[in-house]
Amino acid sequence: MRPNFPVVLGSRSPRRRELLAQLLPNGDRQIEILPPSSSDEANFAGLHGWTEIAARLQSIARTKLQDVCQQTSDRIQNPEEPRLVLTADTVIVADQPESDDQKIVLGQPPHDDWQSTVRKWFRRYLLGKPHEAATAFCLTDGQRTIEQIVRTEVTFHNLSDEWIEWYLRTGEPVGKAGGYAIQDAGSVFVSQVTGSLSNVIGLPQREVLEALCDLTLD
Repeated sequence: MRPNFPVVLGSRSPRRRELLAQLLPNGDRQIEILPPSSSDEANFAGLHGWTEIAARLQSIARTKLQDVCQQTSDRIQNPEEPRLVLTADTVIVADQPESDDQKIVLGQPPHDDWQSTVRKWFRRYLLGKPHEAATAFCLTDGQRTIEQIVRTEVTFHNLSDEWIEWYLRTGEPVGKAGGYAIQDAGSVFVSQVTGSLSNVIGLPQREVLEALCDLTLD
């Protein structure tokens, strides 16, 4: 049931690459890494409802796909060769404490002030509360494109500030959506996961495998 076509992964994430490789019969050898040519992407400023956040998230993944597909078409030597292109984007979506229906998107903390940002996120939005990890992905074979958003609910223990300071000293929050890595030391904060664990890491494996099979097994 596992597809045997080359897959171009439009991502710099080593975790996303590992998760994809687990789905493919030839593993990592079947994957070509081709990140988007531009690191600039739309942000979530001013968006507070799930519907508009989801639309922006899917748009980011779609823009990455268009970028990577253009790069692929510029360099491909055999246009008849079957080839899949996959892009994705993952964010953490938390509830605003002062509102029942207002959301905030926690992306990657800024490099120049990541400690204070992650400290604030944990205290205000994460510890003792549920939040969602949302990944939008796009997969195309050049003719058909499958787009999907997968959501996973994660709940953190209500731990003390000492735990936050310990985690900051590990340096792990840098470059992580929401400021934590559930697959590594960040797992100590987690009390419950409802839904796909791989989705929180960066790629919902079951849904991506279903999409791969839909495009390659017809």
